[in-house]
Amino acid sequence: MKRLTSAGAVAVVAAAGLAMTFTASTAGASERTAPLAVAGFDKPAAVQAEQALAPQTAAALGLGSGEQLKVRDVVKDPDGTEYVRYDRTFNGLKVVGGDLIVKRKGEAIGQVTYNRGVKSVAVATKPTLSQSAALTKGAQAAKFKATANKGQLVVFVTPTKPVLAYEVVTTGVKADQTPSVLHSFIDATTGAVLGQNDEIKTGTGNSMYSGTVTIGTSGSYTMSDPTRGGNYTTDLNGGTSGAGTTFTDPDDTWGNGSTSSRQTAGVDAHYGSQLTWDYYKNAHGRNGIFNNGQGARSRVHYGNAYVNAFWDGTQMTYGDGQGNARPLTSIDVAGHEMSHGVTEATANLNYFGDAGGLNEATSDIFGTMVEFSANNSSDPGDYLIGEKININGNGTPLRYMDKPSKDGASKDCWSTSTGGLDPHYSSGPLNHWFYLASEGTGSKVIGGVTHSSTACNGATITGIGRDVAAKVWYRTLSTKLSSGSTYKDAREGAINSAKELYGADSTQCKGIEAAFNGISVPAGAAACSGGGDPEPPTGDNLLLNPGFESGFVNWTGTSGPVTNNSGRPARTGTWKLWLGGNGRSVTETINQSVAIPASASSATLSFWIRIDTAETTSSTAYDTARVQIVDGSTATTLATYSNLNKNSSYVQKTLNVTQYKGKTVTVRFVGQEDSSLQTSFVIDDTSLTAS
Repeated sequence: MKRLTSAGAVAVVAAAGLAMTFTASTAGASERTAPLAVAGFDKPAAVQAEQALAPQTAAALGLGSGEQLKVRDVVKDPDGTEYVRYDRTFNGLKVVGGDLIVKRKGEAIGQVTYNRGVKSVAVATKPTLSQSAALTKGAQAAKFKATANKGQLVVFVTPTKPVLAYEVVTTGVKADQTPSVLHSFIDATTGAVLGQNDEIKTGTGNSMYSGTVTIGTSGSYTMSDPTRGGNYTTDLNGGTSGAGTTFTDPDDTWGNGSTSSRQTAGVDAHYGSQLTWDYYKNAHGRNGIFNNGQGARSRVHYGNAYVNAFWDGTQMTYGDGQGNARPLTSIDVAGHEMSHGVTEATANLNYFGDAGGLNEATSDIFGTMVEFSANNSSDPGDYLIGEKININGNGTPLRYMDKPSKDGASKDCWSTSTGGLDPHYSSGPLNHWFYLASEGTGSKVIGGVTHSSTACNGATITGIGRDVAAKVWYRTLSTKLSSGSTYKDAREGAINSAKELYGADSTQCKGIEAAFNGISVPAGAAACSGGGDPEPPTGDNLLLNPGFESGFVNWTGTSGPVTNNSGRPARTGTWKLWLGGNGRSVTETINQSVAIPASASSATLSFWIRIDTAETTSSTAYDTARVQIVDGSTATTLATYSNLNKNSSYVQKTLNVTQYKGKTVTVRFVGQEDSSLQTSFVIDDTSLTAS
């Protein structure tokens, strides 16, 4: 069960005159915005239209000349706002983890989310490591007998920077009969394994628990459903490759509820596929797994006594279980595994780090929602994962969403070590969040099962309902997260999604926020009205995250300049604000809103700045950094520095902002370079104090 690493940061783009501000929808607070329904949106046409704009978009974002954008997905709100998801190439090389999301209306760009906060993906493209050495390392990392091994150069975005790497794809079959198409990313300089991702997402489940059901078939009595994009189900008859044979029947009455009929497993798989299609369409307006109206194939009777099920990027495959007596074809398994396809088609979350846990939990969340939406008395909805299969041999489920740690390995609460766990266990905090948001704390009986949950912070939480929580998470997945998103990104995205859907002062938004507090994910910039405030500033400093050591948190604007890149030193710690340094025409802006007390007799903004430049002139200011205070719609420049002010060490600057006492204003740093020769303005240890 899986996919590919750290977070997306939000940037307000102000290039080529295309920046704009998006205003809140005027819809009712109960549901302010949501993606267009299936009948009102043509995704293929939207993708084609956005691809035609890709060169213009790349120029507006200030991307390098070697970078090209490829549209992967488009989500459109009723007011015309689109969330366009792009992949990138650099000098013809695929960029793994170079994805970004552009929020736009027409040709006007609003916000941009870069995966891991990485804007530039430029690297030297000559490898030190040979391809044959990389192939050997990839095969060794696979830990199964390879039937094929191939590789290509790519750019791989690590948590700190892009690097040249080989993508080695190793194909084979594991000892338990599970096929594998493993992508290993090998550093093209050091030979280190940077990450791995298997196209095969495995899971476990059960069959023959849904009773007598109605399934969609064609007029000729084949197990093919023309009303759901042509979803169809085939019999592999013990094989491990190929499409299989589509089930047929003379009278449209299928199976007998036991393994004595090969059709029974087909009925369960087909039913699960149908339920998953209907859930996504009815709850989220999604037209199939890929949102293009096309169905998918389900294959049953895979291998011999194969105790698993998997999604391979295009289709579902189910084994028959121990002794070929327990086909793994239950409702929640179908919903879980097919939801890996939805994740792949949207955020494309990695399968390691925090992102791996978010990926796995997403499938648990939507697999659970499919089970609830089925409203099947033979398999009622609950917050247990794999409760029917007795995988542990003692009647216990595979995972518990109300208290994930009950499985002995998953975590209830997020910590900085969560991302180092297997994704099935790092999924625990988000599963816990979903339960808390849906049902709240305390004990209750759901689906005939007693559930009991406590918040990590000891708070009492009132649930807002599973339908609301699922709608918020779907919007977060489809419009906010990128391949390397973290739990902190998930919190930011979910709160902002709740604000968009229900309003900042809504019960729903506050419930989403409270549930993230309840799993110990720290507050960031996003907050509901009347909700919890971000962490307070240090001492008398009114600015949050003043030394940037929390990364791109509490500050807004262009992602990338807030960095721990070692190319320029921080004054203290490792993070700083690095404006410029690009050597091309680009504008970068960083902002933070701050309230200056009316009782202040004086207020002072100070910061440390270091400036170096490749400009050779001693008379012309080609590149500049401006310090501004924005009061309402008026931006006042307090100081301007340029390539003429270069200094090799940090110098402290102090500016008087007393005139803004009693107001909430925005502190803004703006860096602007011309078309050639870099100037770097590095800022650290900011403060705004009042006395």
